Amino acid sequence: MKVFPDKLSAELEKRLPPVVIVAGDEPLIHMEACDAVRAKAREQGIDEREVLHVESGFSWGRLTESAASMSLFASSKLIELRLNNQSLGQDGARALEHYAEHLRQSDDVLLISSARLDRKQQQSKWFKALDKAGMFVPVWPVDHQRLGYWVRDRAGRHGLTINMEAARLLGERTEGNLLAADQELQKLSLLLPPGAQVDTTAIATGVEDSARYDVFTLADACLRGERERASRIVAGLRGEGVEAPIVLWALTRELRTLLSLYQHLDQGQSFEHACKSQKPPIFDKRRPAYQHALNRLPIKRLHKLLLFAQRLDLSIKGASPIPLWDGLHDLALTLAGGRGLLAESSLSYKVG
Repeated sequence: MKVFPDKLSAELEKRLPPVVIVAGDEPLIHMEACDAVRAKAREQGIDEREVLHVESGFSWGRLTESAASMSLFASSKLIELRLNNQSLGQDGARALEHYAEHLRQSDDVLLISSARLDRKQQQSKWFKALDKAGMFVPVWPVDHQRLGYWVRDRAGRHGLTINMEAARLLGERTEGNLLAADQELQKLSLLLPPGAQVDTTAIATGVEDSARYDVFTLADACLRGERERASRIVAGLRGEGVEAPIVLWALTRELRTLLSLYQHLDQGQSFEHACKSQKPPIFDKRRPAYQHALNRLPIKRLHKLLLFAQRLDLSIKGASPIPLWDGLHDLALTLAGGRGLLAESSLSYKVG
């Protein structure tokens, strides 16, 4: 049964299932979901805990042994299986299938924590068997459009109130790093009296920029037409030491995808079919961003931006005079609907 993190506590109040799978890449929400399961286990008298770290060379027989061994002090225990980014392989899949087959013979609780599980993994036999008997908690990063609301609600946990303008500012300064956002709120709760109102001045003067970005976040900002955010992300990636070719790869990939969508649409296909025809397919959650980009960017402009991307590739190889990071900034800004000076002046050039 799928249960989202904000509903997990309520579901755990109803029952503690024999298996809980917490999977995702947002550290703070992931940690708190696992903590909620541990707390519920303790509440039900399960004090013994065994932690199995799955690393290279891990022996899956340890899971079977742990499930079979009797607790010295209680009738049940909490078994934590920490997968992180490790692949299960055939041995791991078989071990989890075997565990699922013998769930009714055990009073133990299995908590599996892992990185994000893709669609293929969620269709596997081991996952379906465990999910049927327990809970699956998918942990997703908070969308930046909802980040201000998340900060506002989170401030209440620390005895603070915060207006939306200040919440959005804190969200901007900690995007992609919810742990940093929570730490800043904790710090403010220590510095300010209980119930204090946090405004933009307190955020601007007391919170350093600790946002973390990746090239996929940049691509989404460009597709959505978020010019200021795209500009900020490029600067953040450069400051974090991300290699320029990786940034160019991400932007070029989106340009080619948009051109491919245009091609399918020109052939009379529906937008939905065009999205499914991409490799990999564009799933429902991302389709509005691509639709928005197609509405903004005519096909001729996309072709010109692709030519500019090729000039930036030559710059990486030392065969073009375009300043690389300035060019990447302008490519992202223009793709997002802005006017990048370098991109504008280079669109009419042919790639040499």
